[in-house]
Amino acid sequence: MTGRLDGQVALVTGGGRGQGRSHALALAAEGADIVLCDAAKDIDTVPYPMASIGDLAETERLVLETGRRCISRVVDVRDSEGMGRLVADAVADFGRIDICVANAGVCGFGKFWEISDDMWDDMIGVDLTGVFKTLRAVVPHMIERGYGRIVATSSMGGRMGNPNLAHYVAAKFGVVGLVKTLAREVAGNGITVNAICPASVDSDMLHNAPMYGLFCPDLDNPVKEDVEPVYTAMNLVPRPWLQPEEVSRVVVFLCTDRDAAMTGETFHIGLGASAGMP
Repeated sequence: MTGRLDGQVALVTGGGRGQGRSHALALAAEGADIVLCDAAKDIDTVPYPMASIGDLAETERLVLETGRRCISRVVDVRDSEGMGRLVADAVADFGRIDICVANAGVCGFGKFWEISDDMWDDMIGVDLTGVFKTLRAVVPHMIERGYGRIVATSSMGGRMGNPNLAHYVAAKFGVVGLVKTLAREVAGNGITVNAICPASVDSDMLHNAPMYGLFCPDLDNPVKEDVEPVYTAMNLVPRPWLQPEEVSRVVVFLCTDRDAAMTGETFHIGLGASAGMP
Protein backbone atom coordinates (compact mmCIF):
# COMPACT_ATOMS: atom_id res chain seq x y z
CA MET A 1 0.00 0.00 0.00
CA THR A 2 1.32 3.43 -0.94
CA GLY A 3 1.80 5.91 1.86
CA ARG A 4 1.80 9.68 1.65
CA LEU A 5 5.37 9.76 3.01
CA ASP A 6 6.92 6.92 1.01
CA GLY A 7 10.65 7.49 0.54
CA GLN A 8 10.87 10.17 3.23
CA VAL A 9 12.82 10.12 6.48
CA ALA A 10 11.53 11.56 9.76
CA LEU A 11 13.49 12.47 12.89
CA VAL A 12 11.44 12.28 16.11
CA THR A 13 12.90 13.40 19.44
CA GLY A 14 11.58 12.10 22.73
CA GLY A 15 10.68 8.90 20.93
CA GLY A 16 10.85 6.53 23.89
CA ARG A 17 7.15 6.61 24.71
CA GLY A 18 4.01 8.75 24.75
CA GLN A 19 3.52 11.27 21.98
CA GLY A 20 6.96 10.61 20.52
CA ARG A 21 6.26 6.92 20.04
CA SER A 22 2.83 7.68 18.62
CA HIS A 23 4.22 10.23 16.14
CA ALA A 24 6.95 7.82 15.01
CA LEU A 25 4.44 5.04 14.37
CA ALA A 26 2.00 7.35 12.58
CA LEU A 27 4.73 8.64 10.26
CA ALA A 28 6.00 5.10 9.65
CA ALA A 29 2.46 4.00 8.78
CA GLU A 30 2.51 6.65 6.04
CA GLY A 31 5.76 5.22 4.64
CA ALA A 32 8.50 7.22 6.34
CA ASP A 33 11.69 5.70 7.69
CA ILE A 34 12.28 6.84 11.25
CA VAL A 35 15.20 8.26 13.24
CA LEU A 36 14.56 8.25 16.98
CA CYS A 37 16.27 9.73 19.98
CA ASP A 38 15.52 10.00 23.66
CA ALA A 39 17.60 11.02 26.67
CA ALA A 40 16.43 7.80 28.36
CA LYS A 41 17.45 8.99 31.82
CA ASP A 42 15.82 10.66 34.79
CA ILE A 43 16.16 14.37 35.54
CA ASP A 44 16.43 15.33 39.20
CA THR A 45 13.98 18.22 39.00
CA VAL A 46 11.32 16.31 37.06
CA PRO A 47 8.95 14.61 39.53
CA TYR A 48 8.27 11.41 37.55
CA PRO A 49 10.42 8.75 35.83
CA MET A 50 11.63 9.45 32.31
CA ALA A 51 11.52 6.97 29.44
CA SER A 52 14.13 4.22 29.60
CA ILE A 53 16.53 2.70 27.10
CA GLY A 54 14.11 -0.23 26.97
CA ASP A 55 11.26 2.12 26.06
CA LEU A 56 13.30 3.55 23.18
CA ALA A 57 14.16 0.04 21.97
CA GLU A 58 10.47 -0.87 22.07
CA THR A 59 9.55 2.10 19.90
CA GLU A 60 12.23 1.04 17.42
CA ARG A 61 10.83 -2.50 17.42
CA LEU A 62 7.31 -1.25 16.77
CA VAL A 63 8.49 0.92 13.88
CA LEU A 64 10.37 -1.99 12.34
CA GLU A 65 7.19 -4.07 12.58
CA THR A 66 5.54 -1.62 10.18
CA GLY A 67 8.14 -2.57 7.56
CA ARG A 68 9.97 0.74 7.72
CA ARG A 69 13.63 1.21 8.57
CA CYS A 70 14.54 2.73 11.92
CA ILE A 71 17.59 3.82 13.86
CA SER A 72 17.52 4.98 17.47
CA ARG A 73 20.08 6.71 19.64
CA VAL A 74 20.27 7.73 23.29
CA VAL A 75 20.72 11.49 22.89
CA ASP A 76 19.66 14.34 25.16
CA VAL A 77 18.27 17.21 23.08
CA ARG A 78 20.27 19.60 25.27
CA ASP A 79 23.49 18.07 23.86
CA SER A 80 24.52 20.08 20.78
CA GLU A 81 27.23 17.65 19.74
CA GLY A 82 24.97 14.66 20.26
CA MET A 83 22.21 16.14 18.13
CA GLY A 84 24.72 17.03 15.44
CA ARG A 85 26.05 13.47 15.36
CA LEU A 86 22.54 12.04 15.24
CA VAL A 87 21.64 14.14 12.20
CA ALA A 88 24.94 13.29 10.49
CA ASP A 89 24.42 9.56 11.15
CA ALA A 90 20.87 9.71 9.86
CA VAL A 91 21.92 11.42 6.64
CA ALA A 92 24.78 8.93 6.22
CA ASP A 93 22.49 5.92 6.76
CA PHE A 94 19.31 7.09 5.04
CA GLY A 95 20.60 9.81 2.71
CA ARG A 96 18.22 12.51 3.85
CA ILE A 97 15.98 13.96 6.55
CA ASP A 98 12.69 15.32 5.24
CA ILE A 99 10.77 15.68 8.50
CA CYS A 100 11.73 16.78 11.99
CA VAL A 101 9.32 16.44 14.90
CA ALA A 102 10.87 18.23 17.89
CA ASN A 103 8.76 16.49 20.48
CA ALA A 104 11.02 15.89 23.50
CA GLY A 105 9.70 17.59 26.61
CA VAL A 106 9.22 17.36 30.35
CA CYS A 107 6.87 18.89 32.88
CA GLY A 108 7.23 19.95 36.49
CA PHE A 109 5.47 22.38 38.77
CA GLY A 110 5.85 24.78 41.67
CA LYS A 111 4.69 28.16 42.83
CA PHE A 112 6.37 30.92 40.82
CA TRP A 113 8.47 32.07 43.79
CA GLU A 114 9.41 28.49 44.74
CA ILE A 115 10.84 27.45 41.36
CA SER A 116 14.54 26.86 41.94
CA ASP A 117 17.34 27.71 39.52
CA ASP A 118 17.77 24.01 38.75
CA MET A 119 14.05 23.54 38.08
CA TRP A 120 14.04 26.55 35.76
CA ASP A 121 17.25 25.55 33.96
CA ASP A 122 16.15 21.95 33.36
CA MET A 123 12.72 22.96 32.09
CA ILE A 124 13.96 25.65 29.74
CA GLY A 125 16.87 23.41 28.75
CA VAL A 126 14.72 20.51 27.57
CA ASP A 127 11.49 22.16 26.46
CA LEU A 128 12.90 25.25 24.74
CA THR A 129 16.67 25.02 24.25
CA GLY A 130 16.28 21.37 23.25
CA VAL A 131 13.86 22.37 20.50
CA PHE A 132 16.28 25.06 19.33
CA LYS A 133 19.21 22.64 19.23
CA THR A 134 17.17 20.02 17.40
CA LEU A 135 16.07 22.45 14.71
CA ARG A 136 19.51 24.04 14.45
CA ALA A 137 21.00 20.61 13.78
CA VAL A 138 18.59 19.66 11.01
CA VAL A 139 17.83 22.92 9.21
CA PRO A 140 21.12 23.28 7.24
CA HIS A 141 20.53 19.87 5.65
CA MET A 142 16.96 20.82 4.75
CA ILE A 143 18.12 24.13 3.27
CA GLU A 144 20.68 22.30 1.16
CA ARG A 145 17.98 19.94 -0.16
CA GLY A 146 15.38 22.67 -0.57
CA TYR A 147 12.74 20.79 1.37
CA GLY A 148 11.65 20.15 4.94
CA ARG A 149 8.66 19.75 7.21
CA ILE A 150 9.27 20.75 10.83
CA VAL A 151 6.79 20.33 13.67
CA ALA A 152 7.63 21.45 17.21
CA THR A 153 5.60 20.52 20.27
CA SER A 154 4.38 23.49 22.26
CA SER A 155 1.26 23.14 24.42
CA MET A 156 -2.00 24.85 25.20
CA GLY A 157 0.18 25.99 28.10
CA GLY A 158 2.13 27.89 25.49
CA ARG A 159 -0.95 29.94 24.65
CA MET A 160 -2.19 30.97 28.10
CA GLY A 161 -0.99 31.25 31.68
CA ASN A 162 -1.27 28.30 34.04
CA PRO A 163 -0.77 28.50 37.81
CA ASN A 164 2.15 26.49 39.21
CA LEU A 165 3.67 25.99 35.77
CA ALA A 166 5.56 29.25 35.12
CA HIS A 167 8.75 27.59 33.85
CA TYR A 168 6.82 25.13 31.67
CA VAL A 169 4.59 27.86 30.25
CA ALA A 170 7.57 30.12 29.55
CA ALA A 171 9.30 27.33 27.63
CA LYS A 172 6.22 26.47 25.60
CA PHE A 173 5.52 30.14 24.75
CA GLY A 174 9.15 30.27 23.62
CA VAL A 175 8.64 27.34 21.25
CA VAL A 176 5.93 29.29 19.45
CA GLY A 177 8.32 32.22 19.05
CA LEU A 178 11.06 29.96 17.69
CA VAL A 179 8.68 28.42 15.17
CA LYS A 180 7.36 31.72 13.89
CA THR A 181 10.86 33.16 13.52
CA LEU A 182 12.38 30.13 11.80
CA ALA A 183 9.37 29.90 9.47
CA ARG A 184 10.11 33.40 8.23
CA GLU A 185 13.79 32.62 7.71
CA VAL A 186 13.36 29.42 5.67
CA ALA A 187 10.11 29.96 3.79
CA GLY A 188 12.07 30.51 0.59
CA ASN A 189 13.84 27.17 0.99
CA GLY A 190 10.85 24.89 0.68
CA ILE A 191 10.66 24.34 4.45
CA THR A 192 7.58 24.69 6.63
CA VAL A 193 7.81 25.17 10.38
CA ASN A 194 4.77 24.81 12.62
CA ALA A 195 3.91 24.32 16.28
CA ILE A 196 1.31 22.01 17.74
CA CYS A 197 -0.37 22.95 21.02
CA PRO A 198 -2.01 19.92 22.62
CA ALA A 199 -4.11 19.97 25.73
CA SER A 200 -3.29 17.37 28.39
CA VAL A 201 -2.36 14.06 26.78
CA ASP A 202 -2.93 10.57 28.18
CA SER A 203 0.73 9.75 28.88
CA ASP A 204 3.25 9.20 31.67
CA MET A 205 3.85 12.96 31.86
CA LEU A 206 0.27 13.33 33.05
CA HIS A 207 -0.33 10.10 34.92
CA ASN A 208 1.93 10.15 37.94
CA ALA A 209 1.43 10.70 41.65
CA PRO A 210 2.96 14.21 41.87
CA MET A 211 0.79 15.51 39.02
CA TYR A 212 -2.32 13.94 40.54
CA GLY A 213 -1.47 15.67 43.80
CA LEU A 214 -1.19 19.03 42.06
CA PHE A 215 -4.71 18.77 40.68
CA CYS A 216 -6.28 17.16 43.76
CA PRO A 217 -4.42 18.87 46.62
CA ASP A 218 -7.14 18.09 49.17
CA LEU A 219 -6.89 14.33 48.70
CA ASP A 220 -4.35 11.94 50.15
CA ASN A 221 -2.81 9.78 47.42
CA PRO A 222 -5.24 10.68 44.61
CA VAL A 223 -5.55 8.26 41.69
CA LYS A 224 -6.53 8.56 38.04
CA GLU A 225 -10.24 8.31 38.80
CA ASP A 226 -9.95 11.27 41.19
CA VAL A 227 -8.31 13.63 38.71
CA GLU A 228 -10.40 12.68 35.69
CA PRO A 229 -13.36 14.97 36.57
CA VAL A 230 -10.96 17.81 37.42
CA TYR A 231 -9.38 17.64 33.98
CA THR A 232 -12.76 17.25 32.30
CA ALA A 233 -14.01 20.44 33.97
CA MET A 234 -11.15 22.40 32.35
CA ASN A 235 -12.22 21.50 28.80
CA LEU A 236 -15.05 22.70 26.57
CA VAL A 237 -15.19 19.23 25.07
CA PRO A 238 -16.31 17.04 28.00
CA ARG A 239 -13.26 14.79 28.05
CA PRO A 240 -10.31 14.79 30.46
CA TRP A 241 -7.43 14.38 28.00
CA LEU A 242 -6.33 13.63 24.48
CA GLN A 243 -4.99 10.33 23.23
CA PRO A 244 -1.48 10.55 21.71
CA GLU A 245 -2.85 9.32 18.39
CA GLU A 246 -5.10 12.37 18.13
CA VAL A 247 -2.05 14.61 18.29
CA SER A 248 -0.21 12.40 15.80
CA ARG A 249 -2.93 12.90 13.20
CA VAL A 250 -2.18 16.62 13.23
CA VAL A 251 1.56 15.92 12.96
CA VAL A 252 0.95 13.76 9.87
CA PHE A 253 -1.33 16.44 8.43
CA LEU A 254 1.44 19.03 8.67
CA CYS A 255 4.12 16.69 7.36
CA THR A 256 2.05 15.85 4.27
CA ASP A 257 1.55 19.50 3.28
CA ARG A 258 3.05 19.06 -0.17
CA ASP A 259 2.34 22.63 -1.27
CA ALA A 260 3.90 24.34 1.77
CA ALA A 261 0.65 26.20 2.35
CA MET A 262 0.96 26.17 6.14
CA THR A 263 3.95 27.60 7.95
CA GLY A 264 4.57 29.71 11.03
CA GLU A 265 1.27 28.46 12.45
CA THR A 266 0.21 27.24 15.87
CA PHE A 267 -2.27 24.39 15.71
CA HIS A 268 -4.46 24.05 18.80
CA ILE A 269 -5.49 20.52 19.76
CA GLY A 270 -7.08 21.81 22.88
CA LEU A 271 -10.40 20.06 23.53
CA GLY A 272 -12.04 23.45 22.96
CA ALA A 273 -9.73 25.55 25.12
CA SER A 274 -8.98 27.95 22.27
CA ALA A 275 -12.67 28.88 22.05
CA GLY A 276 -12.06 31.18 25.00
CA MET A 277 -9.05 32.87 23.42
CA PRO A 278 -9.16 36.00 21.23
